[in-house]
Amino acid sequence: MISPELCIRCKGKLLCGLESCPILEKRSRQKTIESAIKGNEFEGVTPPGFFVSWRNYPKVAVAPLSSLPSESVGMSDLPEQWYGLPQEKIISFRESLLRSYKTMPVNSARNPNYELQDFQEITMASGSLNVELSLANKPKMEISFDSFVAPMGPSVKLKKLTISGNPKVPKKIENFYSDTDAKSATALVELFNDGFPVSVLSKVLSSGSLGLKKNRKIVPTRWAITAVDSNISKYFIDEKIRRSALIDSFKLFHSNYLDNNFWVMLMPYPWSFEQIEAWNPGGVWNPGAKEVNIGADHEFNKGLKGYPEETEGAYFAARLAIAEHLVAQKKQAAAIIFREIGSGYMVPLGVWQIRENVRAALKEKPLEFSTLNLALEFLSTKLGVPIQKYRKKSKLLKHFKEQKRISEWY
Repeated sequence: MISPELCIRCKGKLLCGLESCPILEKRSRQKTIESAIKGNEFEGVTPPGFFVSWRNYPKVAVAPLSSLPSESVGMSDLPEQWYGLPQEKIISFRESLLRSYKTMPVNSARNPNYELQDFQEITMASGSLNVELSLANKPKMEISFDSFVAPMGPSVKLKKLTISGNPKVPKKIENFYSDTDAKSATALVELFNDGFPVSVLSKVLSSGSLGLKKNRKIVPTRWAITAVDSNISKYFIDEKIRRSALIDSFKLFHSNYLDNNFWVMLMPYPWSFEQIEAWNPGGVWNPGAKEVNIGADHEFNKGLKGYPEETEGAYFAARLAIAEHLVAQKKQAAAIIFREIGSGYMVPLGVWQIRENVRAALKEKPLEFSTLNLALEFLSTKLGVPIQKYRKKSKLLKHFKEQKRISEWY
């Protein structure tokens, strides 16, 4: 994996191949933030934004995110609206957010003090909020990258936060916050079905605002994102997809964004899922290699066993996109995702882009084939990595190789 320091150390020599250097550009913007801090006081706007670190668990850094007022502040912590934007723009959103943190035990969510309640109100708010921050010192003007979450901007220890005005909290979220007898999994599914995006749900879950009172915890952001993707997709699979009729052909969908090339194959078989990722040399996950590296995880019809060690959070993000599509179509299928990561993807931007790439692919009209071999034959002309490498790695292709559809006998 590329170290985030590498991007800073290139000193604008554009070793990453970008047309401009977002790290150098950020310094002028961060100077604006820095100049707006009077003494150690800062007045700004939260999108609303929120982040919890996983380090030093079970005592973690809990941080509302805030910035100077701007037209784009509402988008800066809402990745569902980022698809199609260049990576420099996304980095600019994130580097403009000040991460002011307090350290709290994760179990404090069971009986939150006024400070944590303010943080929880921020995560539940339906729009941006004006905030006043009293900081312990000057922030560290740096940016960090992570495979699960979007890039993070400057950080500083928080002494006190004051919210100006009363946050508007959607009634549905407020009800689940107050209902300490409702399980978090139930709340996540109902809120998602009501239209709340993954990014909002992960923040609410992360702040310890959902679940049984005795079980409520502050959840690190990377774990909360995976929990939302995993719980909602599992519910859809178990309660909706398995009860639906099979699709009637092999379908191929395509998207390409941030030098991540996705081919999504839906097959007329009972639910199964596989994520196969080819990391090309020179990219974020394979910077010094000379050959492609392929990782994969899968589940058969009975469900996932263990944790997807090779694709991690990307697995659940993609699975949710597939599951919601099948539920909307009232259909059942097996799915394989072929993801090729190119050298242009130089810094990790978070699993949101996997979810949004697959969603974008599934919105397009698919190519349809009568047999698996025909679909793979076509796919072999589109993938950069030889199809034989995917065949060798894939558990689902091997499993379905000998299976026949009833229609093939007639």
